[in-house]
Amino acid sequence: MRLPAILPPSMLAGLLLTMISGLSLADERTVDTAFGKVTIEGQPQRIVTLYEGALDTALAVGAHAVGAVITRGGTDVADYIKPRAGDIAIVGTPGETNLEAVIAARPDLILAAPRTSREQFELLSHIAPVVASDIPLFQPDTWKRETRLYAEALGRAGEAEDIIRRVETRAAEVAAVVEQAVQDNERDAILARWMPQGPMIMSTGIFSASLLKAAGFDIRGQSLVDEGRPHSQTLSLENLSAMNQNWIFLATLNEDGRKALDAAKASPAFARLEAVETDQVIPVDGQLWTSASGPLAALAILDEIEDAVRSRP
Repeated sequence: MRLPAILPPSMLAGLLLTMISGLSLADERTVDTAFGKVTIEGQPQRIVTLYEGALDTALAVGAHAVGAVITRGGTDVADYIKPRAGDIAIVGTPGETNLEAVIAARPDLILAAPRTSREQFELLSHIAPVVASDIPLFQPDTWKRETRLYAEALGRAGEAEDIIRRVETRAAEVAAVVEQAVQDNERDAILARWMPQGPMIMSTGIFSASLLKAAGFDIRGQSLVDEGRPHSQTLSLENLSAMNQNWIFLATLNEDGRKALDAAKASPAFARLEAVETDQVIPVDGQLWTSASGPLAALAILDEIEDAVRSRP
């Protein structure tokens, strides 16, 4: 049936309302989160992230983040992501959210951290829809699953798959470099964070350790880490032999950690480490390697792994 050339106003209004409602329903999605299903419409334009991995994902898929927490051991977002984050409002620390700052950022979506409490979730939900992850931590695919969750909330699931494939391709490229440059029996490695009190062995399940494994390294030290924890207890200088591997990727978070590491390097126990003797202690940025997660961090870490292998003696 053909419509009349000119519709009566009442019919036109009804038709427009039907079209708008249809578009709204088509652009509405329900996301499974740690606290049940959350309904989100469209592509949110003002994102507040309360977790470093959420900020990384938001920027990686082209969303506009207006607020974030500082990185651990820092006073701003991590250095590796500052150029993309731009002039972003700081709304708290990884352990404490400034609700007034979140409100001031006027978010239309809040991406929260794993292990967010229900009380915090309910408070934040009065400001904007909240997506908190319940994905198990310290698994090799944790960052991929988080990326997909946050990207789905942002209405950018396709962009998430693109950036994940880019990371996987890059990991394969770096693995090829490692295979060519490092003998099989020389790929044992440990990842440690050096604090003012001494070193902590990082779990083999954390984000950067999984990337080292994807690049072909055999990551050791899990026996020193309690199940479900990101790192071991602090080792004394007398127990440094526990981190004696061919490769040591050694992270510091801030100036205090760097000073403590410089002091430790003068000790005989440190000098006896095999990686010291072969010049394969690789200093890395703890903000990137032991705090960050997400596809942009993955690409930055893979670049550093390749640089370390190519520059070996």
